[in-house]
Amino acid sequence: MVLTRVFRGWLTALAMTFAALFAAAAEADSLDSFLTELTPSDLVPDAEAFGPVRADVPVAPVLKAGKTIAYAFLTSDFVGTTGYSGKPIHVVAAIDTDAVLTGVKLVKHSEPIVLIGIPNSKMVKLTESYAGLDLKAEAAAGGDAHDLDIISGATVTIMVIDDSLVRAGIKVARALGLGGLSPVQADGPKREVDMARGEAADWTTLAGDGSVRRLTLDVGQINAAFAATGDQRAIRRRERGAPDETFIDMQMALVSVPSIGSSLLGEAEYKNLRNWLKEGEHAILVLGRGSYSFKGSGYVRGGIFDRIQLIQGDASVRFFDKQHKRLGALATPDSPSFNELDLFKIPADAEFDPAEPFRLQLLVQRAVGALERTFLTFDLGYNLPEQYLLPAAPAPKLVEDDTGEAAAKAALWQRIWKDRTVEISVLGVMLLVLTGVFFFQFQATVNARTFYWFRIGYLTVTLVFLGWYANAQLSVVNLMALAGSLRSGFSWDAFLLDPLVFIQWFAVAAALLFWGRGAYCGWLCPFGALQELTNKIARAFKVPQITLPWGLHERLWSAKYMIFLGLFAVSMVSIPLAETYAEVEPFKTAIILKFVRDWPFVVFAVALLLAGLFIERFYCRYMCPLGAALAIPARVRMFDWLKRYHECGHPCQTCANECPVQAIHPTGEINPNECVNCLHCQVLYQSEAKCPVVIKQLKRRAKTGSPAPDVALGRPPANHPNANRIKVS
Repeated sequence: MVLTRVFRGWLTALAMTFAALFAAAAEADSLDSFLTELTPSDLVPDAEAFGPVRADVPVAPVLKAGKTIAYAFLTSDFVGTTGYSGKPIHVVAAIDTDAVLTGVKLVKHSEPIVLIGIPNSKMVKLTESYAGLDLKAEAAAGGDAHDLDIISGATVTIMVIDDSLVRAGIKVARALGLGGLSPVQADGPKREVDMARGEAADWTTLAGDGSVRRLTLDVGQINAAFAATGDQRAIRRRERGAPDETFIDMQMALVSVPSIGSSLLGEAEYKNLRNWLKEGEHAILVLGRGSYSFKGSGYVRGGIFDRIQLIQGDASVRFFDKQHKRLGALATPDSPSFNELDLFKIPADAEFDPAEPFRLQLLVQRAVGALERTFLTFDLGYNLPEQYLLPAAPAPKLVEDDTGEAAAKAALWQRIWKDRTVEISVLGVMLLVLTGVFFFQFQATVNARTFYWFRIGYLTVTLVFLGWYANAQLSVVNLMALAGSLRSGFSWDAFLLDPLVFIQWFAVAAALLFWGRGAYCGWLCPFGALQELTNKIARAFKVPQITLPWGLHERLWSAKYMIFLGLFAVSMVSIPLAETYAEVEPFKTAIILKFVRDWPFVVFAVALLLAGLFIERFYCRYMCPLGAALAIPARVRMFDWLKRYHECGHPCQTCANECPVQAIHPTGEINPNECVNCLHCQVLYQSEAKCPVVIKQLKRRAKTGSPAPDVALGRPPANHPNANRIKVS
């Protein structure tokens, strides 16, 4: 009994001792304690004294002649400053009334920099170099208005110091109203995530609506970015590889949102995630592929991921190994493959708001010497799509002003168009050339060989540039989205966000009035170009071509119309469901994802291409819902541009037999719904080797020595716009 009381007394004394020690440590690491080790002039030139620390905001006035000329603050009082050591890095700084840092002092840290040969004086000097930093500019640029100077071997330490100075300084400036900065005011009621929403979606849908965001950098962009720094050491050590080779493809999703998490992780893994997260915590999924890793190897040595940090407003989060889990595979069957799949936990004390925009900042490093490196940062922005949020509570004020929102949307699409000036220019040239060919098709098709290689070249540009490079493949999904927009309130903003697709649809609308669906299907469709080019290669290797009986061929035409009408009917009920069934289009697999997809989709796309080796443009003829959708309004075209002879179809079948898509009836009429405007019939129309009418005319001329008056050689069709301008003798 006595021993028990003694033991309890010993434990109590020990606990009180530790409590006293912790209290003393907590008191020691405070602004008051650090200011006793500094002189006012260390932080502000000619300053004479420090005032008492304020109760409302933990800052101390810096005085000169009794007047406040600046405010001193401790970064760890405002933001997290944990470094490699797992302990805070304490920095005291002063900020003047114009929100400019007047002085900075590194007062305490536990970083193991000496162990790796970095003198503490070097860290102190770099920290003091932040004097003069304008926090107004940093607030406007989201903390990126200055260049980050890194000491190789102390990457995380310097980044923590940099981040804490900028974000703590901005918080102080906002709290005190310095430099015209003011506390951030919410525009309306705080939004919340709809935790009851749990519908699953595929990768394409999630990537398309912004649930998954992407940052892609190729080798050429990285080399150009380092070249722009002017550092000759970095310029000389170029990244190896072709300029278009992927350096990093990093994608991110907020998987603590039920719909996104269950879709990407699967129900079982999402349940594990929920068990891992505590109240107030969130999680992001970061995916990566390419030659550069967003994780690096620093977390193995120090337990912290030094290449990424999450930034939201004035707050930032760095991830430690205890906040990290690897993911084996994605649950979405149509997702591309990734080398790195990692979950990161956002702690509750980070005050992270999932309803507000945030960004994941990537640090890219390049060795410039045996122990030296230089660094660049790139941001992957994220904004949770509206459908995952609960409806906003009505604002107390009923005054509505849409001007700002409209201006923001306009600025967004205008910036996108400006960024894609080169691609828009190339597409404009392509459309201009194609328009010229159609308007002067008689002249363009005079030489069969020249026109053949022109068409092959044009289709190659369509496939490589419009398709695989720019991903500007039109789809029936665009039409369903348009129909949905018309029902719910039409706005141009969403359609203007993809300039190449928008321009093509505008051009298609105009072309339907002049030439029908063929202007797009025959010349501008990347998948159509892929089919035709692969068929040309097959013909070069003597692959036998199959010609279906006309009756069967004509009946199979209706299949694509039934597919389109079925998709359109489903879209009236559910656009997401219609988008799922729209996978009948192989465009995503073959063009957008370049066959980097789950095997069922790849097999389907390859099967269609294989069929096209034997039946040219098999998919275009019988299955394409987009072609069917374009063919319906194409019936209203104003002109008949394709020239025909009276003998076409009775008895001559040359054009009908050689038409690549069998769009010419045995009776000689061209079906505008099926014609792709390849202009091969116009080449034959002028052929002195194949067209019986031309051959007969040439023989008659040779025999009589003069043109025959009864053959309308070169006469356009009666409904052609130039019909009344040509006299026939």
